[in-house]
Amino acid sequence: MGRSTRPRSLEHTIADPVGARQQVLITGAGGQLGRALAAEFPDALALGRGEWDVELPPPALDSPPDLVLHAAAWTNVDLAEQHPQDAAAVNIGGTSHVAELGAPLVYYSTDYVFDGTKGAPYVESDAPNPLSVYGRTKLYGEAAAGEDSWIVRTSGLFGPWGTNFVRTILRLGREQEELPVVDDQRTVPTYVGDLAVATRELLDRPPGIWHVTAQGDCTWAEFAEAIVDEAGLNLRVRRISSAEAGRAARRPAYSVLRSEKDAPLLSHWRDGLRACLERLGEG
Repeated sequence: MGRSTRPRSLEHTIADPVGARQQVLITGAGGQLGRALAAEFPDALALGRGEWDVELPPPALDSPPDLVLHAAAWTNVDLAEQHPQDAAAVNIGGTSHVAELGAPLVYYSTDYVFDGTKGAPYVESDAPNPLSVYGRTKLYGEAAAGEDSWIVRTSGLFGPWGTNFVRTILRLGREQEELPVVDDQRTVPTYVGDLAVATRELLDRPPGIWHVTAQGDCTWAEFAEAIVDEAGLNLRVRRISSAEAGRAARRPAYSVLRSEKDAPLLSHWRDGLRACLERLGEG
């Protein structure tokens, strides 16, 4: 994908978009990250898919935005294997459409751009090698965003809205007594509320690739057990392998992200979990 031609003179002009009364636009405002961003940037123009399906060119706006927080994305990892062109239309084509606005852009990427073979935390300078269609489309989306953008790689997003691991465990915990969960994939669950706050802080840093996740790490089974414990569910988590799970898309075995730069620091993932459960009334 081609790089943006936005002048580098824009790089340091968005230190405080809200305080400067500049227009912020949020894409994907109906999703879990978009809703968290809209709460953190209450004066932003928050557009859900009904207002702007990013597979299409930008809609007519009353005034051009000064900053775009691009949260719209295809996030169904397994379904992307069956519908690669649809996933690409959102994650690559959609990002190109957002870049057409010509405004500085925050693009949210993923730990799945890595193959998980390093065996140690991935930092910004590590070479990506995605294993899945989803990971490839998000990586190509990074290029579509342009080199003058903030590329925010994060992982395991969860929040009180939308479809995510926490809400799924809470639902299944009321429907069954035992749940098999993969125990050989290690990641960093990250609360969307914390990521939204970190986004504001990141705007004081120069554009580029940034790894922004919670502190700590865990397997998905360990995360599930923490949810069960914190929510007081009567559910037994049965640890299984990725092979036993039989998912369509390959996932990295170890995709912990850490920053070698001055990235914003988030709280521990378990603190984020407690905050999320409190919002849901489950804590």
